[in-house]
Amino acid sequence: MRTLRGTTDLPVLLPSKMSSATEWGAADAARFFGSRTWLITLLAMSALSMAAQAADAPARPGILETVWKWMPLISSGFLFNLLVSVASMALGTTLGVILGLGQISLHPSVRKVSWALTQFCRNSPWLVLLFFAMFLLPFELNIGGLVIPLPAWLKATIGLSMPVMGNVAELVRGGIRSIPTGQWESAESLAFSRMQILWQIIIPQAIKRMIPPWMNLYAILTMATTLISVVGIQDAMTLTRGALVAEARTDLYLPLYFMLLLMFFAYCYPIARLTLMLERRFAVNA
Repeated sequence: MRTLRGTTDLPVLLPSKMSSATEWGAADAARFFGSRTWLITLLAMSALSMAAQAADAPARPGILETVWKWMPLISSGFLFNLLVSVASMALGTTLGVILGLGQISLHPSVRKVSWALTQFCRNSPWLVLLFFAMFLLPFELNIGGLVIPLPAWLKATIGLSMPVMGNVAELVRGGIRSIPTGQWESAESLAFSRMQILWQIIIPQAIKRMIPPWMNLYAILTMATTLISVVGIQDAMTLTRGALVAEARTDLYLPLYFMLLLMFFAYCYPIARLTLMLERRFAVNA
């Protein structure tokens, strides 16, 4: 602190002289930014920061390890799909045989009603019939004071059995019509009744022709059971989607869905091969 005499008797703090360090700093900054040193320094600092974050983050398991972890849960969902396919095929086949026989009935009213139901179920989209059953069927039935619940999986089974019913009815009608009419005439000449001709002569021959397309229809139904995931039923597709959400990894989409595809392929491909073998054995034209 210095006193400026002649003007005031109070001490005044004068500004200090600019040091030469400031002039050096500006020149040094010009040389620094004029070169690539600043870019190298920035990249090095970024690399060190990313390395520190990677060291702090937990290591993610591999893709195969993650797929193996979720395989038991997805397999249980696949078994549920198979149970739905078997139940739908059994119910649809039973009702389809009745409709198919109704189409060859001698009563015109029975033929017309059977034909109408067959065409409705056979020519409607499977997903639309599934929604039809899910939302129009009640949650429970009250029959004589007995309450019978209708869970979602049961209504889905009924919905999938409707297109099966229509296709099986057409298989039965076509299989019976494919038998030469001479066998009907020969059996009638031997005093067989129509019921005896149908169950003892015609249907045993028609079954051989109906089995291959019936098996092919079952394979198609098995693959179509994934539609029940759309209506909120916990099947293999729903569980696979839940596993992807839980892992939150985009690199698992292809492996998990490919694993599900292999499950369906391993089940349906032998059915297709057996269908071809039966077609050759029974000499059924495709």
